[in-house]
Amino acid sequence: MPVVVTDATFEKEVLQSDVPVVVDFWAVWCGPCRMIAPIMEQLEERYGDKIKVAKVDVDKEQRYAAQYGVRNIPTVLVFHNGEPIGRQVGVAPLEVFTRALDKLVGHEEKA
Repeated sequence: MPVVVTDATFEKEVLQSDVPVVVDFWAVWCGPCRMIAPIMEQLEERYGDKIKVAKVDVDKEQRYAAQYGVRNIPTVLVFHNGEPIGRQVGVAPLEVFTRALDKLVGHEEKA
């Protein structure tokens, strides 16, 4: 399950993480956000402890959404070494994320 991140835990869970973090900025009322949730779970299954998947509810936690210019949801940001290195706005297929993450973590498909 993705880690639920709040404004209070964002720095520790995302910015200080030892592994790349995929952060899903979402809201309960957002239909496309519900469509991307299974993709986030698939990323967790595929990469295991090589990445962290986190969710930020923009209705409850607005500080970092504002800081990183999240204006539409879902927005997925990829952080590495505390810096945002990738952004996907809107629903995208799993392959969009795996292409970027494979390069980042050197993932090889399991036989």
